[in-house]
Amino acid sequence: MKKYSVHRSRIRNIVSWALSLVMIAAGVALIASFFLAGRLDSTATNSDNPGGFNVPKLETTKGENTTSTGPKDKTLELTVPAMARIKDDDIPYTVGTDEEALKTHAAIHLEGTGFPWQKTANVYIAGHRLGYPNTESWLTFWDLNKVKVGDNIYVTDANGTKYTYKVFKTFVVSPSDTHVTDTEPGKNILTLQTCTLPDYKQRLLVQAKLVDTQEKAA
Repeated sequence: MKKYSVHRSRIRNIVSWALSLVMIAAGVALIASFFLAGRLDSTATNSDNPGGFNVPKLETTKGENTTSTGPKDKTLELTVPAMARIKDDDIPYTVGTDEEALKTHAAIHLEGTGFPWQKTANVYIAGHRLGYPNTESWLTFWDLNKVKVGDNIYVTDANGTKYTYKVFKTFVVSPSDTHVTDTEPGKNILTLQTCTLPDYKQRLLVQAKLVDTQEKAA
């Protein structure tokens, strides 16, 4: 009986040791995937390249962008209560290939798309799902999937005017779908974009409509 107990104890020890090795290996692989994926070269593209950031390339602005209106400083401030890392983040207005802006900010406002102060606009903001370690981009849009229909999103312009958007749609599209930057006549919407998991091949999108505008008190 004693030999049997010793034998069972040894088996348990071996199994525990093996499981520990498996867990350690899995942890190392997960961390490595975060850091390696975060260092992938990211460029604006309409291809299915999983290494690309997949921000739609805009050949023309289709008359939407009127930079002569609104504040001179086009930087927006973004707050998404449903997301852990997006609160009062400065969002620069720039092209999707501006990797330096993507590294030093939580996201970018895609140049060629509209502004919250316009009657008709699609304010298109894109951020990394993983991003670059030790930069502002790291994991900023990691939890975009937690944003649900009915949630509020807040945008503030350089003059202090606050725009409240209410989410009406969440969906996934392929990188070749550029219609997601289009506008609808008489509507002002906000689009948030990041990559899908686990392969980053598609775009996860959240769209919200403007429901309230409050100017900064004098």
